[in-house]
Amino acid sequence: MLMDDRKKIILKAIIDSYIDTAEPVGSRTIARKHGIGLSSATIRNEMADLEEMGLLEQPHTSAGRVPSDRGYRFYVDQLMPRRELTIFEIEQIKRALKMKINEVGQLISQASAVASDITRYTSMAITPQMNRSTLKTVQVLPVHFDKLLVIVVTSAGLVKNSLVKIPDSISPSTITGFSNLINSKLSGIILENINITDLKDDIEKEFDISKDAVIAVLGGINDCLNQIFSSDVYLDGATNIFDFPEFHDLLRAKQFLNVLNTKEVLCALMHRSIENGGLKIRIGTENEIDEIKDCSLVTATYSIKNEIIGSIGVIGPTRMEYSKVIASLNCIRKIINMEIMNLLGKNPD
Repeated sequence: MLMDDRKKIILKAIIDSYIDTAEPVGSRTIARKHGIGLSSATIRNEMADLEEMGLLEQPHTSAGRVPSDRGYRFYVDQLMPRRELTIFEIEQIKRALKMKINEVGQLISQASAVASDITRYTSMAITPQMNRSTLKTVQVLPVHFDKLLVIVVTSAGLVKNSLVKIPDSISPSTITGFSNLINSKLSGIILENINITDLKDDIEKEFDISKDAVIAVLGGINDCLNQIFSSDVYLDGATNIFDFPEFHDLLRAKQFLNVLNTKEVLCALMHRSIENGGLKIRIGTENEIDEIKDCSLVTATYSIKNEIIGSIGVIGPTRMEYSKVIASLNCIRKIINMEIMNLLGKNPD
């Protein structure tokens, strides 16, 4: 069946109306509110054709139609108007991402929060894979007679720490000494190239401390590196889903929240979005996880230079205001890219 301009106009009007009201849309509503110059009878015939094409569905409780996942896909790909953020919205994003941020994880956490605030949906973000950044400094600080705090700082502004227990008390001067030795050996080295075990013999030769204490400190450094290599996932606005009538069913809402509260699932969703980069929209049944097959997920990647390092996304009902979500994520990721470059002390291209 031919998808002519008239059908496109009617389909767009139906989806726009349904996104706005969450109510099935009838021919009279289209004829009365959208001013397309067609009679209700003509619109009904076209709606029947659109339903036959799989672009609309008719709930059994209503004479009106609602978009199908296929209808939303056609709308997003061919009919959706491009939306620009207001000056106020852009400034809101800029302010939120410039608030005394001095570490990449903090930047991504704040970006997730502002994405939820702007769109009013649930947002998520994954921290970057920073294996290729370099180690800036290692600090070893005494916190108790048998405990030391190991702090690792990277060139990307990531700060990780690990509390380690040592078998014997170590003097502050000795702690300072082997901190300096560790820094002289590791500072400036790419994280994934660091071999902690190479330091063991050097420390034992230089300082009169037990092997167990050396192993504990090096284990703390290794723990910090593992924290850096392991991505963190941020989730904001999870309860926003209750604002949408589609999720007034508590069982449905609970299933949605249970999925989002599982870090492994979130990591899988966000890592999948990194493949090939750019902005991706998965609508309803295009999602692989059963519990979100009645949701849409929009994700955008961020990068350093041209290397993709992470992603940020928004999830909500398929009746999503796609144009606003896309505009918001595009704006946020551009600012993330620039702010990461600033944190790295580089100038963006």
